Amino acid sequence: MTSSCEIPGGVIKNELPPTDLVTADFSYDLPQELIAQTPAQPRDSARLMTVDRRTGALSHHVFSEICDFLRPGDVLVINDTKVIPARIYGVKDQSGIVMETLLLRQLTPDTWETIMRPGRRGKVGVTLTYGDGRLRGEIVGTKDDGGRIIRFDKSGANLYAALDEIGTMPLPPYITEKLEDQSQYNTVYAREKGSAAAPTAGLHFTPELLRKVSDMGVDIVPVLLHVGLGTFRPVKAEHLTDHVMHSEFITVTEDAARRINGRRGRLICVGTTSCRTIESAADDKGEIHAVAGDTGIFIYPGYRFKAMEGLITNFHLPQSTLLMLVSAFSSREIMLSAYKTAVDMRYRFFSFGDAMMIT
Repeated sequence: MTSSCEIPGGVIKNELPPTDLVTADFSYDLPQELIAQTPAQPRDSARLMTVDRRTGALSHHVFSEICDFLRPGDVLVINDTKVIPARIYGVKDQSGIVMETLLLRQLTPDTWETIMRPGRRGKVGVTLTYGDGRLRGEIVGTKDDGGRIIRFDKSGANLYAALDEIGTMPLPPYITEKLEDQSQYNTVYAREKGSAAAPTAGLHFTPELLRKVSDMGVDIVPVLLHVGLGTFRPVKAEHLTDHVMHSEFITVTEDAARRINGRRGRLICVGTTSCRTIESAADDKGEIHAVAGDTGIFIYPGYRFKAMEGLITNFHLPQSTLLMLVSAFSSREIMLSAYKTAVDMRYRFFSFGDAMMIT
C-alpha cells in the first residue's frame, strides 16, 4: 500500500511502489508539428478526448462540452497558482557578461532559488544588475543540482512589480513562437503569484465555462501548487525509483478540505498539479487534510490513488513524470494507445495543446 508520510524537513513524500518499468517504457513517437505553439482561441475551443481508465474506450469532443462529463455533486479541484514573468536577464557587475536567470522558488521575501545560464559564471558573491538598475541581485548560495540562490534588493510586491517590468514568461523550450499576450500563459482563475510554469490543463477554461460548471451544481474548489522543477524536470534515471522529484510548495485550506470531504459526487482534479496536491493531502482513507508545505510526491504505475476519481489533463512529454502519473491512474497500455490515437487524429500536444479527461 502506498501512503503519504511526513519526513524530516517537512517534505511530503510517498513510499515508492516497486516496479520493473523503466523510463524508456514511457516513450512514444510524436511529430514535431503536433507540438502546439500557440493557445487555442477561444480557450475552450481546444479538442477534448475522453478516456475510460478501466476499458480504454475513447470519445472525441470540444472542451466547451466538458459539462457533459460532469455531474451535480462533483467537486472540481483547480490549482489557482499564478505564473510570474520569471525569466530575467542580468549583467554581471564584475565582467559585464549577460546572464539569464529563471526564478523557480521563493525561499524568503527577497531570496529565490534560480537556474542561471551560463551556470559556471554564477559563483557565490557575484552581483548582477537587471533591467538597467530596476533590480539588483547577489548570488548567496548554490544547490547540489546546479541551481543558484539569489538575494534581491527588492521583496514581496516590489519585487513582483519589477518582474512585471523586466521579466518574460518562462515558456517551455519546445514553444518557440513569441507569446502575444502574457496572460495567455495563466489560467483565468490564477490568483497566488509564485509559479515558474503554468498548470496547463486549466488554460482551457473560460469564465463563462466555469460559471456553467458551477451553475450545474459542481463545486469548484481551489488548492495551490507553485509549479517548479518538480513537475517538469526530465527523468534522466533509467529506473523510475532512482528519479528524485524536486519539492514544490502546496496549500490546501481548511475550507477546501471541508468542501472536498463533504462532496456528494466524484473528486475530479484539473491538472496533474492539482492531483499531486490532493494526493499529498489525503490520508489512506481518502480524507483530505489542510496542509501548507512542500511535496515531493512521485506517482507512477503501482501507486494507489487515495482520493482522486477523475482527471482533466493535457497530452504530456514522452518519458515525463506526468505521463507516468496518468499511466498510474489508468494503465501504461491504455495511455500509450490513447496517445497513438491522438497522434493519428492530429491532436495538439503539450502546454498549449488539447485536453484529455480520464474517468
